[in-house]
Amino acid sequence: MTDVTQAETAPAVGRWTPDGETAPEVTEDGVIGAIATVYDPEIPVNIYELGLIYAIELHDSGLVKVEMTLTAPNCPSAQELPIMVRDAVMKVGGVSDVTVDTVWDPPWDPSRMSDEARLALNMF
Repeated sequence: MTDVTQAETAPAVGRWTPDGETAPEVTEDGVIGAIATVYDPEIPVNIYELGLIYAIELHDSGLVKVEMTLTAPNCPSAQELPIMVRDAVMKVGGVSDVTVDTVWDPPWDPSRMSDEARLALNMF
């Protein structure tokens, strides 16, 4: 599994300028670190390593858009996982809002998992 360091999950801080501190910059690594704290309740691997995150868009305004899928359309966690992702990403410094869209195309399959996830689930 991906090692999520404290630096990746710590709140971002702005930079000091002569006019004062700037707003924190949202980074993809920070967003991925936050998403990696979200686990499907039925699978002991975080959803990023499972390959459920299809796209992350960062906007200068602090808006983050996430496209994700689920392992199956009838996933029992279909309602709660997108909310968990939104809540995790909202904790990243500099994030003003998060939109999480669940998509079904392309359909998820085990080939999207990282090697770490396959090893954790004994799926080699």
